[in-house]
Amino acid sequence: MAAIRRFEDIEAWKRARVLTNLVFQITGGAAFDRDYGFRRQMRDAALSVMSNIAEGYERDSGDKDFRHFLSIAKGSAGEVRSQLYAALDNNFISQTQFDEASALTTEVCRMLQRFMSYLSGE
Repeated sequence: MAAIRRFEDIEAWKRARVLTNLVFQITGGAAFDRDYGFRRQMRDAALSVMSNIAEGYERDSGDKDFRHFLSIAKGSAGEVRSQLYAALDNNFISQTQFDEASALTTEVCRMLQRFMSYLSGE
């Protein structure tokens, strides 16, 4: 694993950033104007993924605490994926948008799980 000198070096954070930008893009469509609360919740969940990775790293309080924040980030990615189903089911997004965003959330979850396992020495 390459040396991590700042949270921006973490590959999972980089992909979470892409996920956040994608969520902001797809929730910027007119369909989400019908439900501001839903748009806000999806955006907040996506932001939580990258924010918790950064916060856990910057705390500098050890691997156990960092793993806790990575776990929260992983949960938030799962929340985004669940919300994508609701967006698809209610015709807020297309199947193509769903497929792209869902695949990205799954990728981020896998990256976070591998990182947590690495920090645990597994």
